[in-house]
Amino acid sequence: MLETDRAELCDVKTHAPGPEGLLPLSPEMLVTEPSGNLFGMSQNAGMGWEASRLLDPEFLILSTHGGVRAEDGRAIALGFHTGHWEVGLLVAEAARELKALHAVPFAGACTDPCDGRTQGTAGMMDSLPFRNDAAMVLRRLTRSLPTRKGVLGVATCDKGLPAMMMALASAGAHPAVLVPGGVTLLPESGEDAGKVQTIGARYAQQQITLEYAQEVGCRACASPGGGCQFLGTAATAQVVGEALGLSLPHTALAPSGQAIWLDAAKRSARAIIRLHESKLGARDVLMDAAIRNAMVLHAAFGGSTNLLLHLPAIAFSAGLRRPTREDWEAVNREAPRLVDALPNGPRGFATVQVFLAGGVPEVMLHLRDAGLLDTSVKTVTGESLDASLDWWKQSERRQTLRKRLRDLDGIDADEVIMAPDKARSRGLTATVCFPVGNLAPEGSVIKSTAIDPTLIGNDNVYRHRGPARVFTTEEGAIAAIKQGRIGHGDVLVLICGGPKGAGMQETYQVTSALKQLPHCKHVAVITDARFSGVSTGACVGHVSPEALAGGSVGKVLEGDLIEIVIDRGALTGTVNLVGDASGVFGADEGARRLAERKPRADLKAHPDLPEDTRLWAALVNASGGVWGGCVYDTEKIVDALEKRN
Repeated sequence: MLETDRAELCDVKTHAPGPEGLLPLSPEMLVTEPSGNLFGMSQNAGMGWEASRLLDPEFLILSTHGGVRAEDGRAIALGFHTGHWEVGLLVAEAARELKALHAVPFAGACTDPCDGRTQGTAGMMDSLPFRNDAAMVLRRLTRSLPTRKGVLGVATCDKGLPAMMMALASAGAHPAVLVPGGVTLLPESGEDAGKVQTIGARYAQQQITLEYAQEVGCRACASPGGGCQFLGTAATAQVVGEALGLSLPHTALAPSGQAIWLDAAKRSARAIIRLHESKLGARDVLMDAAIRNAMVLHAAFGGSTNLLLHLPAIAFSAGLRRPTREDWEAVNREAPRLVDALPNGPRGFATVQVFLAGGVPEVMLHLRDAGLLDTSVKTVTGESLDASLDWWKQSERRQTLRKRLRDLDGIDADEVIMAPDKARSRGLTATVCFPVGNLAPEGSVIKSTAIDPTLIGNDNVYRHRGPARVFTTEEGAIAAIKQGRIGHGDVLVLICGGPKGAGMQETYQVTSALKQLPHCKHVAVITDARFSGVSTGACVGHVSPEALAGGSVGKVLEGDLIEIVIDRGALTGTVNLVGDASGVFGADEGARRLAERKPRADLKAHPDLPEDTRLWAALVNASGGVWGGCVYDTEKIVDALEKRN
């Protein structure tokens, strides 16, 4: 350990000849350019760039790459997840194309964590806060190359991709193009990456054997790169990025590692050159109309509710108005769900199959026909969205990939992405509903399509009344589920999971464990935390205000009677206290009694809550909180500090 027995290790040199050639300097440059620009050229030559090409325009490629791969793809050091394992290949492809186009590519990275890896662990308390940290780092890296002409961002998954979009959104007059990292493939036999995350709960319920868990667990991530095979946060964020116009058409959800995926990076490099030459910056693409288009696509895909946190943050980063809860409600009432994908169903196709069926532009064709999109907005093609959709409609690529889906998997593309009338006839309904009530006076979120359809009445309304089973930690809730202490009709109330309590942790471990109970569909969940995009069931999250911010949900007692009503047609809902030990009463009386109660004595932040996350919670609370996208609003933060002093 202290010394290696190799004499040649001591053959140390102190000088080297240096690069050949001459820096292309002029007298004017020496007089007027900042010393940093001049020394930058020296470093560029030192790193091996041809001296005669040092005045070519410079472009920065930022990525979330993680891990170390050998040239043959074998692992030398693992990444945190498959989503960033192969993005270095996209960086290299884009860089080669930029060089071929007589530009100078630079590459930097800020890797990202995996929500799947941190489920049920203390690591989850860093997940959402990481997004703001990463966006800040990516913006700082961008500004640290002051000679840049534009930025390419390459990212895939839950927090790294929203962070990248936040960074690109702030590029202003500089062009910015997003290259989505794509998706992993389905195993030829076995389970997808969402279902396989329940092997522990199913084994505890004696539903599967150890051998089965070992086998499907090994095969679930069937190819080494890309985001998960379901329409969770990673896939939804890719869809939203393309819907915003930040990505080239039909690049979201491409199969990682394949030729069509690499080609997107090459074409994106060409696109940023064209944007630079056309003097089109990020601010020419990201406008209020583009934000609304992305909300419409989110509704049409039935995307993850986590984008309710991320899209407002992207809008804020672009200097645009942040969409409100009321805006989301209006869009979800207007825009039909058209995509049959995991985990929403009804059949549940994988994300790569959605890509082959036409992905974002195919859905946009239907939405354009319905008059639900503003197609006058520009995209990173340099042309209008309308022009991109006209190209897609008649493209050979569209026809070839639809045929490929039928030939490969026996799937008709029109069964994956449907016209509105067909979607309605198949029972596809709007996904997101925003219940209010005396337990959620500032609102909450539920994926109404995730509720078991057998519980929906003939009037398309879900109704549930049940006793509260209250937990202040995810660990306590999981233990109760696995030990059989959650019964038919119960309402599991998980509090202290919001920003102040646990960094607004994602609680897929709870919902996936509940799904394995024989009476799972008859158990509802209410929490001030958030859910994974793959969560299913009657799960009400984002309850506001959170328990530790004085929210009434922090006053719920064991055995209280709670009523949840979700109208899937009108997209309205309520979450109310309607009874206690003294008897049953109405929602107004429940509000009065809650007002008289003191918060529970056991309310407290998670004992493992990092100080970094406590700081994050305080900053986002001063900046508009959960419904404001959990951003850092500098003006509001400074104002709050100055008033306090």
